[in-house]
Amino acid sequence: MFDWEDLRHFTVFAQEKSLSAAARQLKVDHATVARRLAALEAALGLKLVERRPRAYFLTPDGERIAELGQRMEQESLAVQRTAFAGQATIAGEVAVSAPPALAAALIAPRLGELRSHYPDLRLRLDGDTRNVSLMRREADIAIRLSRPADPELVVRQLGAVAFSLYATPACLQGDGGRTYIAYDASMDETPQYTWLLEQAGGAASVVLRSNDLAIQAAAAAAGVGIAVLPDFLGGQDPRLVRVPHRGAGLKREIWVAVHSDLRHAPRIQAVMAFLAGCLEQGVAA
Repeated sequence: MFDWEDLRHFTVFAQEKSLSAAARQLKVDHATVARRLAALEAALGLKLVERRPRAYFLTPDGERIAELGQRMEQESLAVQRTAFAGQATIAGEVAVSAPPALAAALIAPRLGELRSHYPDLRLRLDGDTRNVSLMRREADIAIRLSRPADPELVVRQLGAVAFSLYATPACLQGDGGRTYIAYDASMDETPQYTWLLEQAGGAASVVLRSNDLAIQAAAAAAGVGIAVLPDFLGGQDPRLVRVPHRGAGLKREIWVAVHSDLRHAPRIQAVMAFLAGCLEQGVAA
């Protein structure tokens, strides 16, 4: 018999296409993934991976085993979701994934309320800009700024976040041309960056890029340039003023998603009601 953990590591490797990405997903080092792959090959008596100097590739046998492993993983996750949904008490852990700035400004300050109502409930609140997999239980509930498309998810719109241009008065009164603060290249396809370029007249005037809205807000407050910030963040900083924009404003819809298997679990319903209450304070209808 092969070790189930070896198959799980191999299945994640097949999905991620690299040792390092699989290691990050599994929260182990890449040497552990390589060792697990070799152990599975030895147990099955099959060559699953073609090892080359800078990359690993699946063999035809590896492709077939990976497909079977993915089916087994899906069934295992379905068992976990069924067990989770069958627990009638509001206790245990619920994992929530949300955009970092939104989680910090609108959810975290009210966690004491959740704790006082449900003392046996534990919340894991992860600030994520990536789309985590609810299928694979990377989170139980996800809050996103675009509608999730997976048909196995139950989604609900909670409102919309309004964005504006923010800067210090001194930054706007300078003699030079206006400078701007933007996300890094990983966010170039977002509506925020597209809108910023429309306001700035191109990328030439972008003097700072960061993957974190809190850093952008701090830089704007230091007079570095004009940043596109959600109103719940920029509008709360007395050092910043709202800069008039050209054309239409910018809003992003807020969606909450949960796997359909978990939608009726009491602790999921309790947390989703709490999240809806948090977001009502900082978003537009």
